[in-house]
Parts: sequence; structure tokens; C-alpha cells
Amino acid sequence: MHTRTTRIAAVAAALALTTTVSGCSLLRGGEDALPAPSRSTSATPTPTPSVTADTDAAGQTEADLLRESASPRPPTAAPTEEPRPAPTMSSIAPGTVVSEGDVASPKGSVHFHFRVVADQDDRFAVQYSGFTSTLPVPVSASFLRVTPAVGDGMSHTGDGDHQLGGATTIPGPTVSVPMAQAGHDPSFLGALVTYSSATTDAAVPVEIGPGKVLAVTPLSWSVPARTTNVHPTDGGAAANATGTVPSTTDSGAPASYVVAPDDLIGDVAARFGLSVQDLVWLNPSLTVFGDQQYLYEGTTMNLDPLRR
Repeated sequence: MHTRTTRIAAVAAALALTTTVSGCSLLRGGEDALPAPSRSTSATPTPTPSVTADTDAAGQTEADLLRESASPRPPTAAPTEEPRPAPTMSSIAPGTVVSEGDVASPKGSVHFHFRVVADQDDRFAVQYSGFTSTLPVPVSASFLRVTPAVGDGMSHTGDGDHQLGGATTIPGPTVSVPMAQAGHDPSFLGALVTYSSATTDAAVPVEIGPGKVLAVTPLSWSVPARTTNVHPTDGGAAANATGTVPSTTDSGAPASYVVAPDDLIGDVAARFGLSVQDLVWLNPSLTVFGDQQYLYEGTTMNLDPLRR
């Protein structure tokens, strides 16, 4: 028993030193450094308790003890709240067409058809079909929020980006491309941009050179309205929930929240009339400091159900 206790204490000390040097790198949340926990005071280290088996008298595992020994925070009780219904969001039936149109470049060199359809899990995909082109360079299409003009150079690609093909008079088959950036509502995208995918070649005319915009097709959307039982309202700054609300939805509801020092997850949820379960549902990757309830200072949290 003495050997096991000594080993755990040594590892805990090493972890504590590592945490001091590298900040929050031991905590869940990926390879990038996490922002500082929202509480800034340090706690007095707690001696490592004796362990007689895989768990101690309080039922803590070795992993629990090591995590606590690396934590500079005092214990914080889990938030308590009245039971509430689980958060829900209505779905869009797979196959529902939310945007559709024909593309023709101004000089008639490029033609194709597109449809944006609801996919599984309330995501979307774009279907490209009937592509033809008389241009001697490959052609691509991409959905963008900010609309360029024909003849501009593409500085970046957007959602549903796909190379349609090269010169052909035979209409191409239907190709389905996931729209990864659109999330649950693609209607913020302003136009479908058709552009040249030519490689650098002195023989290629400038107007169809690499990245040159060949056509800009404005989009109209018919995304079905979705309903939810999660409706955040800002009750104003309160103890342990003093962060800012940098954005709102079109209806004026809070859309995001920036965590302030000393913010606790239960108090932040209460500020917006939500349960902790609602807040985690809105932010699936939400991280608190270990088993405690401090949020990470500077983190921007989502409060808009349509953007989860």
C-alpha cells in the first residue's frame, strides 16, 4: 500500500508541475491551448489520500486523485436546478429542396443545374447536374456568403466547393457534395460562384485564368421554419455570470456569450433562462474545469439553437 501511495503522490506532483508550466494542456479540448479557467485564485494543495485498492474510501479512482492533484481550483458543487424537459429541435425531412436553379455564364460557355437538399441529421448537400462547357480549362463551383463579380479573382473557396469538369458537350451526371459549413441553415449564403480551376499557364487567356469568376448566380432560399423549446433571454449580468453578449438573432434574442472571470456554468445558464442541459446542448464541445463548474475565460458560447 505504501508503494502505491508513493507512486500516485509522485505522479500527482509531476502533473502539478506540468500544469504550472504548460497551463491547461492537460484538460480536454484538443491540441490547442485552452484559455484560462474563469476563476483566477489558487487553492492550497490537498495531500494525496491513502489508497488501498483501485478506489479509496470515498469511491475515487486513481485518475480522480491525479486530476484533483493537478487542479489549482477549490471544489465547486455541481449546479442544482428543477427538472426540465430535454432540449429539442424540429427536423427538416431528408430530400427537402431548399434552393434550386440553372447556371449560365454571361457568354454562354458554361451551363449546369444545382439543387440544395436536406440531408441526414438536418444537414444539407448540393447536387450538381447537366454540366457542359466549351472552355479549355476545368471549371468549379462554390457557395459564398459575400458575392464577388464576374472577372474577379477568387481569394478563397466556400461551401459545397466542387470541380465540375473540363470542356464537354455531353451533360455531366448528378454529383452530390456535402455542405459542411452551412450547418442547420444555409440561407446565409448569398450566391453560387462558378470559377476557373485552370493551372498557371501562359497560354490561358487572363479572363479564364486561375480563380477567375465566370458566373455569379444569386440564391433564393426556402428553408422550412424549425421549432425548438430552447428560448434564451438575457436576464442581465449576475454573480458568476458577468460576461458580454456580442451578438443577437434577428428577433433580438442573445446569440452568443463571452465567458468572464469566475463564471460558473449553472449561473450562466440561469442568466439566460436555460438549464445546464440546454447550455450543453447548444454547445456540444463545452468544457468546464475538470469536475468543477468553472467555464474558460474568453470562450465564446453559442446561444442560438439554429447555429448549434
